[in-house]
Amino acid sequence: MFDTPKALPFAPGVGYKPQHFAQIMANAGSVRWLEVHAENYMGDGGRPLAQMRALSEVFPISVHGVGLSIGGEGRLDPQHLSRLQKLINWLSPASFSEHLAWSTHGAEFLNDLLPLPYTNATLDRIVDHIDEVQHTLGCKMLLENPSSYLAFEQSTWSEPDFIAEVVRRSGCGLLLDVNNVFVSANNLGFSPQTYIDAYPTRHVEEIHLGGHDEDTTDEGGLVLIDSHGCTVADPVWTLLDYALQQTGPKPLLVEWDNDVPDWDILESEAARADAALARVHV
Repeated sequence: MFDTPKALPFAPGVGYKPQHFAQIMANAGSVRWLEVHAENYMGDGGRPLAQMRALSEVFPISVHGVGLSIGGEGRLDPQHLSRLQKLINWLSPASFSEHLAWSTHGAEFLNDLLPLPYTNATLDRIVDHIDEVQHTLGCKMLLENPSSYLAFEQSTWSEPDFIAEVVRRSGCGLLLDVNNVFVSANNLGFSPQTYIDAYPTRHVEEIHLGGHDEDTTDEGGLVLIDSHGCTVADPVWTLLDYALQQTGPKPLLVEWDNDVPDWDILESEAARADAALARVHV
């Protein structure tokens, strides 16, 4: 239905950070593709776009949106969508993804990815928004599962079933964030393996990993925060192995957006992701 001019390989990628440009161009090691946040490349010129043009000639690029507010109650921001369309048109990325979340209220933008109740009304709204995005951009959108810190009493769908119905009605693909599954499972008290068993894994086209932080509630309970500011925890690597048994090999991204390390540390995480992919039997 949609063209992907340079598909992502079933190999490790990392979130691109400008301080790593020279090292990536010189020797990317295990890294075979790059992800960028759409909102960082919506300007009209300068060093960011020049670097991205150079990188796109060497690596497949995945564009990851954080500001469309797919789950917002209002219509999608037409100016934001227009800027995104312009970026997609010139960059021709291999993949575009967004979050199952909302981040706007009226004309205000909230600097967070906020949760949604899983109801029929929410489902209708999200499908309509995805339809608009895919029609405008002319490419399939991948939808990422959220990291959750609370559940809504009014939800009438489980998260995996809700996501499966979004896919059925919209034709979008899925981005499975394994760290988000692990974080949500701890915070909401369910089994991450059971979640993956119920997830529509045949529609997964990309997998994410990232670091998380630990905190405690006022009652002394453990809460995990999806921080993207440290190495991937060992239990998340174990959960990745379980997920890959269901999905088979996929493009696998290591996210590290805060307290960004030196390139050799990030590349070593990509090498560990490469080893996980090598263990998958197809």
